[in-house]
Amino acid sequence: MSDGDARRRAAGWLDRLLPATLRGRIMGVMVVGVLLSQLLGSAIWTWQLRDTARKDAAEAARQTAVSAAAAVRFLRDLPGQYRPLLIDQLRQMGGTRFFVAINRQHVPVQPVEDSLLARTVVGQVRGTLQSELPQGLPADVTLAWPEGLSVTGDGRSLRELPENWVVAPMLLRPRRAPILVIQVDLDSGGCLLLAATLPDPYFLDAANPLTRDRLLLQGATLLTVLLLVVVVARTVTRPLQRITDAAAAFGSAMHPNHVPDETGTVELRRTARAFNDMQARIQRFVEDRERLFASISHDLKTPITRLKLRTELLDDDALRADFHEDLDELDVMVKGALQSVKDSAVHENVADVRLDRLVERLTTPALSAGARVTIAVPPITVRGKPLALKRALGNLVDNGLRYGGQHLEIAAEADGAGVTLTLRDHGPGLPESSREEIFEPYVRLAHGRESSRDGSGLGLGIARGILREHGGDVRLDNHPQGGLVATVRLPLG
Repeated sequence: MSDGDARRRAAGWLDRLLPATLRGRIMGVMVVGVLLSQLLGSAIWTWQLRDTARKDAAEAARQTAVSAAAAVRFLRDLPGQYRPLLIDQLRQMGGTRFFVAINRQHVPVQPVEDSLLARTVVGQVRGTLQSELPQGLPADVTLAWPEGLSVTGDGRSLRELPENWVVAPMLLRPRRAPILVIQVDLDSGGCLLLAATLPDPYFLDAANPLTRDRLLLQGATLLTVLLLVVVVARTVTRPLQRITDAAAAFGSAMHPNHVPDETGTVELRRTARAFNDMQARIQRFVEDRERLFASISHDLKTPITRLKLRTELLDDDALRADFHEDLDELDVMVKGALQSVKDSAVHENVADVRLDRLVERLTTPALSAGARVTIAVPPITVRGKPLALKRALGNLVDNGLRYGGQHLEIAAEADGAGVTLTLRDHGPGLPESSREEIFEPYVRLAHGRESSRDGSGLGLGIARGILREHGGDVRLDNHPQGGLVATVRLPLG
Protein backbone atom coordinates (compact mmCIF):
# COMPACT_ATOMS: atom_id res chain seq x y z
CA MET A 1 0.00 0.00 0.00
CA SER A 2 1.40 3.39 -1.02
CA ASP A 3 1.86 6.38 1.27
CA GLY A 4 -1.03 8.17 -0.45
CA ASP A 5 -3.40 5.25 0.17
CA ALA A 6 -2.31 5.07 3.81
CA ARG A 7 -2.91 8.80 4.27
CA ARG A 8 -6.33 8.59 2.61
CA ARG A 9 -7.29 5.61 4.75
CA ALA A 10 -6.14 7.41 7.90
CA ALA A 11 -8.06 10.53 6.87
CA GLY A 12 -11.20 8.46 6.23
CA TRP A 13 -10.88 6.75 9.58
CA LEU A 14 -10.44 10.13 11.28
CA ASP A 15 -13.51 11.55 9.50
CA ARG A 16 -15.61 8.61 10.71
CA LEU A 17 -14.33 9.07 14.24
CA LEU A 18 -14.89 12.83 14.47
CA PRO A 19 -18.31 14.51 14.44
CA ALA A 20 -19.61 15.54 11.03
CA THR A 21 -20.24 19.23 11.82
CA LEU A 22 -17.63 21.91 12.43
CA ARG A 23 -19.34 22.85 15.69
CA GLY A 24 -19.18 19.25 16.88
CA ARG A 25 -15.50 18.95 15.96
CA ILE A 26 -14.59 22.18 17.74
CA MET A 27 -16.47 21.09 20.85
CA GLY A 28 -15.03 17.58 20.70
CA VAL A 29 -11.44 18.75 20.28
CA MET A 30 -11.79 21.34 23.05
CA VAL A 31 -13.44 18.92 25.47
CA VAL A 32 -10.86 16.21 24.77
CA GLY A 33 -8.06 18.76 25.15
CA VAL A 34 -9.40 20.01 28.48
CA LEU A 35 -9.91 16.46 29.73
CA LEU A 36 -6.40 15.41 28.73
CA SER A 37 -4.87 18.52 30.31
CA GLN A 38 -6.84 17.94 33.50
CA LEU A 39 -5.92 14.28 33.60
CA LEU A 40 -2.25 15.05 33.00
CA GLY A 41 -2.25 17.86 35.57
CA SER A 42 -4.09 15.70 38.09
CA ALA A 43 -1.68 12.83 37.51
CA ILE A 44 1.36 15.06 38.07
CA TRP A 45 -0.26 16.76 41.06
CA THR A 46 -1.30 13.40 42.54
CA TRP A 47 2.18 11.95 42.14
CA GLN A 48 3.80 15.00 43.76
CA LEU A 49 1.27 15.07 46.60
CA ARG A 50 1.62 11.38 47.31
CA ASP A 51 5.41 11.57 47.21
CA THR A 52 5.39 14.55 49.59
CA ALA A 53 2.86 12.83 51.86
CA ARG A 54 5.01 9.67 51.93
CA LYS A 55 8.13 11.61 52.85
CA ASP A 56 6.34 13.66 55.53
CA ALA A 57 4.70 10.54 56.99
CA ALA A 58 8.05 8.71 57.07
CA GLU A 59 9.72 11.65 58.89
CA ALA A 60 6.85 11.94 61.38
CA ALA A 61 6.99 8.18 61.98
CA ARG A 62 10.75 8.35 62.56
CA GLN A 63 10.38 11.15 65.13
CA THR A 64 7.56 9.32 66.88
CA ALA A 65 9.60 6.10 66.93
CA VAL A 66 12.61 7.91 68.44
CA SER A 67 10.39 9.28 71.24
CA ALA A 68 8.83 5.85 71.74
CA ALA A 69 12.26 4.19 71.93
CA ALA A 70 13.35 6.71 74.58
CA ALA A 71 10.20 5.98 76.62
CA VAL A 72 10.75 2.24 76.31
CA ARG A 73 14.38 2.51 77.47
CA PHE A 74 13.37 4.73 80.40
CA LEU A 75 10.61 2.38 81.61
CA ARG A 76 12.78 -0.73 81.16
CA ASP A 77 15.52 0.81 83.28
CA LEU A 78 13.02 1.88 85.98
CA PRO A 79 12.59 -0.65 88.84
CA GLY A 80 9.42 -2.69 88.45
CA GLN A 81 7.75 -1.41 91.64
CA TYR A 82 7.99 2.21 90.44
CA ARG A 83 6.56 1.69 87.00
CA PRO A 84 2.83 1.65 88.00
CA LEU A 85 3.31 4.80 90.09
CA LEU A 86 4.99 6.65 87.25
CA ILE A 87 2.39 5.55 84.73
CA ASP A 88 -0.42 6.64 87.05
CA GLN A 89 1.19 10.06 87.52
CA LEU A 90 1.62 10.44 83.79
CA ARG A 91 -2.03 9.61 83.22
CA GLN A 92 -3.21 12.08 85.82
CA MET A 93 -0.90 14.87 84.80
CA GLY A 94 -0.97 14.28 81.01
CA GLY A 95 2.72 14.85 80.75
CA THR A 96 3.53 12.48 77.85
CA ARG A 97 2.55 12.20 74.24
CA PHE A 98 1.95 8.45 74.61
CA PHE A 99 -0.78 6.54 76.34
CA VAL A 100 1.20 4.01 78.43
CA ALA A 101 -0.02 0.71 79.78
CA ILE A 102 1.66 -2.46 81.07
CA ASN A 103 -0.19 -5.67 80.24
CA ARG A 104 0.57 -9.31 80.93
CA GLN A 105 0.78 -10.11 77.23
CA HIS A 106 0.37 -8.52 73.82
CA VAL A 107 -3.09 -7.12 73.11
CA PRO A 108 -4.52 -8.14 69.71
CA VAL A 109 -4.97 -5.06 67.46
CA GLN A 110 -6.89 -4.84 64.16
CA PRO A 111 -4.76 -2.86 61.67
CA VAL A 112 -6.14 -0.20 59.31
CA GLU A 113 -6.75 -0.88 55.64
CA ASP A 114 -3.59 -1.57 53.69
CA SER A 115 -2.19 1.48 51.89
CA LEU A 116 1.16 2.91 50.86
CA LEU A 117 1.19 5.50 53.66
CA ALA A 118 0.20 2.94 56.30
CA ARG A 119 2.98 0.57 55.17
CA THR A 120 5.45 3.46 55.08
CA VAL A 121 4.66 4.54 58.66
CA VAL A 122 4.72 1.04 60.13
CA GLY A 123 7.93 0.11 58.30
CA GLN A 124 9.66 3.36 59.35
CA VAL A 125 8.66 2.90 63.03
CA ARG A 126 9.87 -0.71 63.04
CA GLY A 127 13.16 0.19 61.45
CA THR A 128 13.78 3.08 63.83
CA LEU A 129 12.90 0.98 66.91
CA GLN A 130 15.27 -1.77 65.81
CA SER A 131 18.10 0.74 65.59
CA GLU A 132 17.21 2.59 68.82
CA LEU A 133 16.32 -0.32 71.13
CA PRO A 134 18.73 -2.92 72.51
CA GLN A 135 19.60 -5.72 70.15
CA GLY A 136 17.11 -8.58 70.15
CA LEU A 137 14.26 -6.63 71.75
CA PRO A 138 11.24 -7.29 69.49
CA ALA A 139 8.69 -4.55 68.96
CA ASP A 140 5.17 -5.11 67.64
CA VAL A 141 4.01 -2.07 65.62
CA THR A 142 0.42 -1.63 64.39
CA LEU A 143 -1.56 1.28 62.93
CA ALA A 144 -5.20 0.95 64.02
CA TRP A 145 -8.46 2.90 64.20
CA PRO A 146 -9.64 3.95 67.67
CA GLU A 147 -13.04 2.25 67.38
CA GLY A 148 -12.90 -0.98 69.35
CA LEU A 149 -9.17 -0.66 70.02
CA SER A 150 -8.25 -2.57 73.20
CA VAL A 151 -5.27 -1.15 75.08
CA THR A 152 -5.38 -3.02 78.41
CA GLY A 153 -5.07 -6.63 79.31
CA ASP A 154 -8.66 -6.82 80.58
CA GLY A 155 -9.96 -5.78 77.13
CA ARG A 156 -10.86 -2.17 77.93
CA SER A 157 -11.06 0.00 74.83
CA LEU A 158 -10.06 3.64 74.46
CA ARG A 159 -13.67 4.76 74.69
CA GLU A 160 -13.99 3.16 78.12
CA LEU A 161 -10.95 4.86 79.65
CA PRO A 162 -11.14 8.18 81.50
CA GLU A 163 -10.99 11.09 79.10
CA ASN A 164 -8.00 12.74 80.76
CA TRP A 165 -5.98 9.56 80.17
CA VAL A 166 -6.32 9.66 76.40
CA VAL A 167 -7.13 13.27 75.44
CA ALA A 168 -3.47 14.33 75.42
CA PRO A 169 -1.78 11.45 73.60
CA MET A 170 -4.60 10.66 71.18
CA LEU A 171 -6.89 12.82 69.08
CA LEU A 172 -10.34 11.26 69.22
CA ARG A 173 -12.34 14.35 68.33
CA PRO A 174 -13.62 16.05 66.23
CA ARG A 175 -13.05 13.11 63.90
CA ARG A 176 -11.13 9.92 64.22
CA ALA A 177 -7.44 9.61 63.43
CA PRO A 178 -5.33 6.45 63.08
CA ILE A 179 -3.43 5.45 66.23
CA LEU A 180 0.06 4.02 66.31
CA VAL A 181 0.26 1.11 68.78
CA ILE A 182 3.72 -0.13 69.88
CA GLN A 183 4.06 -3.19 72.14
CA VAL A 184 7.44 -4.21 73.56
CA ASP A 185 8.22 -7.09 75.96
CA LEU A 186 9.77 -6.09 79.31
CA ASP A 187 12.70 -7.99 80.81
CA SER A 188 10.82 -8.54 84.07
CA GLY A 189 7.78 -9.99 82.33
CA GLY A 190 4.78 -8.27 80.94
CA CYS A 191 4.32 -6.13 77.85
CA LEU A 192 4.67 -2.37 77.54
CA LEU A 193 2.02 -0.74 75.31
CA LEU A 194 2.49 2.74 73.85
CA ALA A 195 -0.29 4.37 71.82
CA ALA A 196 -0.37 7.80 70.20
CA THR A 197 -1.22 9.66 67.02
CA LEU A 198 1.39 11.00 64.64
CA PRO A 199 2.19 14.75 64.55
CA ASP A 200 -0.11 14.96 61.51
CA PRO A 201 -3.02 12.83 62.77
CA TYR A 202 -4.91 12.85 59.44
CA PHE A 203 -1.99 11.91 57.20
CA LEU A 204 -3.96 9.04 55.61
CA ASP A 205 -6.22 11.57 53.90
CA ALA A 206 -3.35 12.32 51.53
CA ALA A 207 -3.51 8.74 50.24
CA ASN A 208 -6.42 9.79 47.96
CA PRO A 209 -5.66 13.22 46.47
CA LEU A 210 -8.68 13.04 44.11
CA THR A 211 -11.22 13.92 46.74
CA ARG A 212 -14.80 14.78 45.98
CA ASP A 213 -14.10 18.50 46.35
CA ARG A 214 -11.34 18.36 43.76
CA LEU A 215 -13.44 16.27 41.38
CA LEU A 216 -16.28 18.79 41.72
CA LEU A 217 -13.83 21.60 40.97
CA GLN A 218 -12.56 19.81 37.86
CA GLY A 219 -16.13 19.12 36.77
CA ALA A 220 -17.04 22.79 37.20
CA THR A 221 -13.97 23.77 35.16
CA LEU A 222 -14.88 21.34 32.40
CA LEU A 223 -18.49 22.56 32.34
CA THR A 224 -17.35 26.19 32.14
CA VAL A 225 -14.98 25.42 29.28
CA LEU A 226 -17.72 23.45 27.52
CA LEU A 227 -20.14 26.37 27.75
CA LEU A 228 -17.49 28.74 26.42
CA VAL A 229 -16.74 26.29 23.59
CA VAL A 230 -20.45 26.19 22.68
CA VAL A 231 -20.52 29.99 22.50
CA VAL A 232 -17.32 30.12 20.42
CA ALA A 233 -18.50 27.32 18.12
CA ARG A 234 -21.81 29.07 17.52
CA THR A 235 -20.00 32.32 16.84
CA VAL A 236 -17.74 30.64 14.29
CA THR A 237 -20.29 28.38 12.58
CA ARG A 238 -23.22 30.80 12.36
CA PRO A 239 -21.56 32.99 9.68
CA LEU A 240 -20.54 29.84 7.82
CA GLN A 241 -24.14 28.64 7.93
CA ARG A 242 -25.29 31.97 6.51
CA ILE A 243 -22.77 31.61 3.67
CA THR A 244 -23.99 28.03 3.06
CA ASP A 245 -27.63 29.14 2.91
CA ALA A 246 -26.76 32.03 0.61
CA ALA A 247 -24.77 29.70 -1.68
CA ALA A 248 -27.67 27.23 -1.82
CA ALA A 249 -30.16 30.02 -2.60
CA PHE A 250 -27.90 31.52 -5.24
CA GLY A 251 -27.14 28.12 -6.77
CA SER A 252 -30.85 27.45 -7.21
CA ALA A 253 -31.40 30.97 -8.65
CA MET A 254 -34.33 31.39 -6.32
CA HIS A 255 -33.21 33.89 -3.74
CA PRO A 256 -29.73 35.37 -4.12
CA ASN A 257 -28.64 36.56 -0.66
CA HIS A 258 -26.12 39.13 0.45
CA VAL A 259 -24.08 37.75 3.34
CA PRO A 260 -23.40 40.34 6.09
CA ASP A 261 -19.68 41.05 6.24
CA GLU A 262 -19.58 43.58 9.07
CA THR A 263 -19.40 41.14 12.02
CA GLY A 264 -17.30 38.15 12.98
CA THR A 265 -13.60 37.50 12.85
CA VAL A 266 -11.34 38.98 10.20
CA GLU A 267 -11.21 35.67 8.32
CA LEU A 268 -15.00 35.30 8.31
CA ARG A 269 -15.51 38.89 7.15
CA ARG A 270 -13.03 38.33 4.31
CA THR A 271 -14.80 35.10 3.34
CA ALA A 272 -18.19 36.84 3.33
CA ARG A 273 -16.86 39.70 1.18
CA ALA A 274 -15.24 37.27 -1.26
CA PHE A 275 -18.48 35.29 -1.50
CA ASN A 276 -20.55 38.44 -2.10
CA ASP A 277 -18.12 39.58 -4.80
CA MET A 278 -18.18 36.16 -6.45
CA GLN A 279 -21.98 36.09 -6.32
CA ALA A 280 -22.19 39.55 -7.92
CA ARG A 281 -19.73 38.61 -10.69
CA ILE A 282 -21.56 35.39 -11.50
CA GLN A 283 -24.89 37.19 -11.46
CA ARG A 284 -23.61 39.83 -13.90
CA PHE A 285 -22.10 37.15 -16.13
CA VAL A 286 -25.32 35.13 -16.25
CA GLU A 287 -27.43 38.20 -16.94
CA ASP A 288 -25.07 39.34 -19.71
CA ARG A 289 -25.09 35.87 -21.21
CA GLU A 290 -28.89 35.71 -21.13
CA ARG A 291 -29.24 39.14 -22.73
CA LEU A 292 -26.66 38.36 -25.40
CA PHE A 293 -28.08 34.97 -26.26
CA ALA A 294 -31.64 36.27 -26.32
CA SER A 295 -30.62 39.19 -28.51
CA ILE A 296 -28.78 36.96 -30.99
CA SER A 297 -31.66 34.51 -31.17
CA HIS A 298 -34.17 37.28 -31.61
CA ASP A 299 -32.10 39.11 -34.23
CA LEU A 300 -31.69 35.94 -36.29
CA LYS A 301 -35.44 35.67 -36.83
CA THR A 302 -35.51 38.68 -39.21
CA PRO A 303 -32.87 37.44 -41.71
CA ILE A 304 -34.39 33.96 -41.62
CA THR A 305 -37.76 35.44 -42.59
CA ARG A 306 -36.15 37.44 -45.42
CA LEU A 307 -34.40 34.34 -46.71
CA LYS A 308 -37.68 32.43 -46.72
CA LEU A 309 -39.27 35.18 -48.82
CA ARG A 310 -36.38 35.16 -51.28
CA THR A 311 -36.54 31.41 -51.73
CA GLU A 312 -40.00 31.89 -53.14
CA LEU A 313 -38.36 33.66 -56.11
CA LEU A 314 -36.35 30.54 -57.05
CA ASP A 315 -37.53 28.81 -60.23
CA ASP A 316 -36.12 25.39 -59.32
CA ASP A 317 -38.74 23.62 -57.20
CA ALA A 318 -36.28 21.08 -55.77
CA LEU A 319 -33.79 23.78 -54.83
CA ARG A 320 -36.56 25.89 -53.31
CA ALA A 321 -37.73 22.92 -51.23
CA ASP A 322 -34.18 22.29 -49.97
CA PHE A 323 -33.80 25.92 -48.98
CA HIS A 324 -37.15 25.86 -47.17
CA GLU A 325 -36.17 22.72 -45.26
CA ASP A 326 -32.83 24.20 -44.14
CA LEU A 327 -34.45 27.48 -43.12
CA ASP A 328 -37.22 25.70 -41.21
CA GLU A 329 -34.62 23.69 -39.33
CA LEU A 330 -32.65 26.86 -38.57
CA ASP A 331 -35.86 28.59 -37.43
CA VAL A 332 -36.64 25.70 -35.08
CA MET A 333 -33.15 25.88 -33.62
CA VAL A 334 -33.39 29.64 -33.04
CA LYS A 335 -36.81 29.34 -31.45
CA GLY A 336 -35.58 26.47 -29.31
CA ALA A 337 -32.52 28.45 -28.20
CA LEU A 338 -34.66 31.45 -27.32
CA GLN A 339 -37.10 29.26 -25.43
CA SER A 340 -34.19 27.60 -23.63
CA VAL A 341 -33.00 30.97 -22.34
CA LYS A 342 -36.51 31.92 -21.26
CA ASP A 343 -37.10 28.61 -19.50
CA SER A 344 -33.71 28.69 -17.77
CA ALA A 345 -34.22 32.22 -16.47
CA VAL A 346 -37.67 31.99 -14.97
CA HIS A 347 -38.06 34.94 -12.63
CA GLU A 348 -40.97 34.13 -10.32
CA ASN A 349 -41.59 33.83 -6.63
CA VAL A 350 -41.15 30.59 -4.74
CA ALA A 351 -44.38 29.00 -3.55
CA ASP A 352 -45.84 25.70 -2.35
CA VAL A 353 -46.51 23.34 -5.26
CA ARG A 354 -48.76 20.28 -4.98
CA LEU A 355 -47.19 17.61 -7.16
CA ASP A 356 -50.36 15.54 -7.49
CA ARG A 357 -52.34 18.49 -8.83
CA LEU A 358 -49.50 19.57 -11.14
CA VAL A 359 -49.24 16.05 -12.64
CA GLU A 360 -52.99 15.94 -13.15
CA ARG A 361 -52.95 19.26 -15.05
CA LEU A 362 -50.04 18.12 -17.20
CA THR A 363 -51.65 14.81 -18.18
CA THR A 364 -55.25 15.99 -18.69
CA PRO A 365 -54.75 16.87 -22.41
CA ALA A 366 -53.12 13.49 -23.08
CA LEU A 367 -55.96 11.64 -21.37
CA SER A 368 -58.47 13.58 -23.42
CA ALA A 369 -56.59 12.57 -26.58
CA GLY A 370 -56.83 8.88 -25.67
CA ALA A 371 -53.38 8.27 -24.14
CA ARG A 372 -52.96 5.68 -21.41
CA VAL A 373 -51.70 7.44 -18.29
CA THR A 374 -51.55 5.82 -14.84
CA ILE A 375 -51.05 8.23 -11.92
CA ALA A 376 -50.11 7.20 -8.36
CA VAL A 377 -49.00 10.47 -6.80
CA PRO A 378 -50.08 11.15 -3.19
CA PRO A 379 -50.68 14.70 -1.92
CA ILE A 380 -47.07 15.91 -1.69
CA THR A 381 -46.06 19.55 -1.41
CA VAL A 382 -42.69 20.92 -2.49
CA ARG A 383 -41.28 24.45 -2.52
CA GLY A 384 -40.34 25.88 -5.87
CA LYS A 385 -41.24 28.07 -8.81
CA PRO A 386 -44.59 26.83 -10.10
CA LEU A 387 -44.14 27.73 -13.77
CA ALA A 388 -40.57 26.45 -13.89
CA LEU A 389 -41.56 23.10 -12.35
CA LYS A 390 -44.49 22.92 -14.75
CA ARG A 391 -42.12 23.36 -17.72
CA ALA A 392 -39.63 20.80 -16.40
CA LEU A 393 -42.17 18.08 -15.60
CA GLY A 394 -44.15 18.98 -18.73
CA ASN A 395 -41.13 18.29 -20.90
CA LEU A 396 -40.65 14.89 -19.23
CA VAL A 397 -44.34 14.01 -19.63
CA ASP A 398 -44.33 15.07 -23.29
CA ASN A 399 -41.20 13.05 -24.03
CA GLY A 400 -42.63 10.00 -22.28
CA LEU A 401 -45.89 10.15 -24.25
CA ARG A 402 -44.25 11.04 -27.57
CA TYR A 403 -41.56 8.37 -27.57
CA GLY A 404 -43.21 5.81 -25.28
CA GLY A 405 -46.20 4.75 -27.34
CA GLN A 406 -48.69 7.09 -25.62
CA HIS A 407 -48.45 4.92 -22.48
CA LEU A 408 -47.05 6.50 -19.32
CA GLU A 409 -46.98 5.49 -15.64
CA ILE A 410 -46.34 8.21 -13.04
CA ALA A 411 -45.73 7.51 -9.33
CA ALA A 412 -44.26 9.41 -6.42
CA GLU A 413 -43.24 8.82 -2.81
CA ALA A 414 -41.75 11.02 -0.11
CA ASP A 415 -39.17 10.28 2.55
CA GLY A 416 -37.45 12.34 5.20
CA ALA A 417 -35.09 14.04 2.75
CA GLY A 418 -37.25 14.67 -0.29
CA VAL A 419 -39.66 13.29 -2.88
CA THR A 420 -38.98 10.84 -5.71
CA LEU A 421 -41.15 11.09 -8.84
CA THR A 422 -40.87 8.35 -11.49
CA LEU A 423 -42.20 8.51 -15.04
CA ARG A 424 -42.07 5.21 -16.95
CA ASP A 425 -42.90 4.99 -20.63
CA HIS A 426 -43.22 1.89 -22.80
CA GLY A 427 -40.90 2.84 -25.62
CA PRO A 428 -37.62 1.25 -26.76
CA GLY A 429 -35.53 2.84 -24.00
CA LEU A 430 -32.07 4.32 -24.38
CA PRO A 431 -28.66 2.87 -25.19
CA GLU A 432 -26.42 2.77 -22.13
CA SER A 433 -23.93 5.16 -23.74
CA SER A 434 -26.61 7.80 -24.41
CA ARG A 435 -28.01 8.33 -20.92
CA GLU A 436 -26.02 11.51 -20.38
CA GLU A 437 -25.64 12.50 -24.01
CA ILE A 438 -29.40 12.86 -24.39
CA PHE A 439 -29.36 15.83 -21.99
CA GLU A 440 -27.03 17.79 -24.28
CA PRO A 441 -28.58 20.57 -26.41
CA TYR A 442 -29.80 19.60 -29.90
CA VAL A 443 -29.11 15.90 -29.34
CA ARG A 444 -31.84 13.63 -30.72
CA LEU A 445 -31.47 9.88 -31.11
CA ALA A 446 -32.54 7.99 -34.20
CA HIS A 447 -35.72 6.71 -32.55
CA GLY A 448 -36.72 10.28 -31.63
CA ARG A 449 -36.15 11.59 -35.13
CA GLU A 450 -38.19 8.74 -36.61
CA SER A 451 -41.04 9.19 -34.13
CA SER A 452 -41.34 12.96 -34.54
CA ARG A 453 -39.72 15.47 -36.82
CA ASP A 454 -40.67 18.30 -34.46
CA GLY A 455 -38.42 19.34 -31.61
CA SER A 456 -34.91 20.62 -31.23
CA GLY A 457 -33.47 18.34 -28.55
CA LEU A 458 -33.59 20.94 -25.78
CA GLY A 459 -36.44 19.63 -23.62
CA LEU A 460 -34.47 17.24 -21.41
CA GLY A 461 -31.64 19.72 -20.91
CA ILE A 462 -34.11 22.42 -19.88
CA ALA A 463 -35.85 20.01 -17.49
CA ARG A 464 -32.59 18.99 -15.84
CA GLY A 465 -31.46 22.62 -15.52
CA ILE A 466 -34.71 23.67 -13.82
CA LEU A 467 -34.70 20.68 -11.46
CA ARG A 468 -31.09 21.28 -10.48
CA GLU A 469 -31.89 24.93 -9.80
CA HIS A 470 -34.48 23.64 -7.33
CA GLY A 471 -31.88 21.46 -5.59
CA GLY A 472 -33.00 18.27 -7.36
CA ASP A 473 -32.03 16.25 -10.44
CA VAL A 474 -33.33 13.79 -13.01
CA ARG A 475 -31.88 10.42 -14.05
CA LEU A 476 -32.80 8.15 -16.96
CA ASP A 477 -32.71 4.34 -16.68
CA ASN A 478 -34.02 1.49 -18.76
CA HIS A 479 -36.78 -0.52 -17.12
CA PRO A 480 -36.09 -4.29 -16.81
CA GLN A 481 -39.43 -5.04 -18.52
CA GLY A 482 -38.92 -2.48 -21.26
CA GLY A 483 -39.30 1.22 -21.59
CA LEU A 484 -37.52 4.18 -20.05
CA VAL A 485 -37.81 5.41 -16.44
CA ALA A 486 -37.18 9.08 -15.66
CA THR A 487 -36.48 9.44 -11.92
CA VAL A 488 -36.94 12.96 -10.58
CA ARG A 489 -35.61 13.87 -7.15
CA LEU A 490 -36.77 17.07 -5.42
CA PRO A 491 -36.22 18.29 -1.85
CA LEU A 492 -39.23 18.85 0.38
CA GLY A 493 -40.25 22.30 1.51
